[in-house]
Amino acid sequence: MTGWEPHTVITEEYLDPAPVAALQALLDTREKPVGTGDPLPPLWHWVALPRWPESGSIGADGHPVRGGFLPPVDLPRRMFAGGDVRFGGDLTIGSTVRREARVVSVTPKAGRSGRLVVVVVEIRLSADSGSPAVVERQDLIYRAPGPGTAQPPAPASVDPAAPPLHRVHDGEWELRTDPTLLMRFSAATANAHRIHYDWPYATGVEGYPGLVVHGPLMTLALAETIRLDKSDTGPARLRHRNLAPLFCPGSARIGRHADSDADLAVALTSPADPAGDLRTHTILHADFPALGD
Repeated sequence: MTGWEPHTVITEEYLDPAPVAALQALLDTREKPVGTGDPLPPLWHWVALPRWPESGSIGADGHPVRGGFLPPVDLPRRMFAGGDVRFGGDLTIGSTVRREARVVSVTPKAGRSGRLVVVVVEIRLSADSGSPAVVERQDLIYRAPGPGTAQPPAPASVDPAAPPLHRVHDGEWELRTDPTLLMRFSAATANAHRIHYDWPYATGVEGYPGLVVHGPLMTLALAETIRLDKSDTGPARLRHRNLAPLFCPGSARIGRHADSDADLAVALTSPADPAGDLRTHTILHADFPALGD
C-alpha cells in the first residue's frame, strides 16, 4: 500500500425521501410509512444516503477501485463483517446531512482460510445542530477467493404473496430472499458488488455457492423487527456482527438471541444441514436509553 494514506472525506448530502420510499416498498412490512419531516428509522441511512461512484471508477468486482478512500488491498473477496452504530439524535427525512468518513485502521491477519486484511471505517452523520446524530464503525474484511465449485441453484419454493420480511409469530420473523430482492437492494443502496446479482461471477470468480445476500440487508432486517416489535422507543446503540453468509434463493428466521450485555438481541438463522441444525448468520444487539434519559 505504498503511497496510500488514510484521509477524511466530508460531504453535505440530501436525505432523499425517494430511496426511503424505495426501501419501504422493498421490505413491504405494511406498517405506517415514513416520509419527509419524519425521523429516519435506525440504519436506514444505508439506503437514504447512497453513494454513486462514477462508472469509470468501478473495479472488476463492482466496487470502486481501491486506492482512493479505501486502501489498495490486493485480496479480491470483500465482506461486510459487522460494526457498531451509536445514535445521538434524529436525522430528518428531507434534510441536509453532513457526512464525515475516514479509515481508522488497516490490519493484515492470518485466518483459517489464509491471509486476510481487516479495514475499519468510521462514519459520522450530523444534522443541522452540528452534533453527530449517528456515529458508525464498519468492519470490512478482504480475503482470497474460494474454490468456485458451485452448481446452479434450484428455483426457490416460496409463497409469492408473502412480503420479503414478515412476522411469523410474536417475536419471530422470516426474511425471504430471491434474486429480485437482492437486485432491488443493490439498486437502492448504489451497491454494484457483483456477488449479489451476477451468479457466474459470484460462483466462478469469488467461489461462492450462489448469490450472496447483502450483509447490510440482513442487519437492516434485524433492526426492522426491533423497530416494529418495540415501537415505543428507539435504540441508543446497535451493535451488529455478520458470522456467516446467507445465500440466495432461500429464507431465514429472525428471533430473540440470548445475550447478557444488551437490552435486546436478535439473530438471523437458517438450517445448516438436513438434520435441522441452525447456522447463525447475523446477530444484532440493541441498547435502549435508560428511563429518565
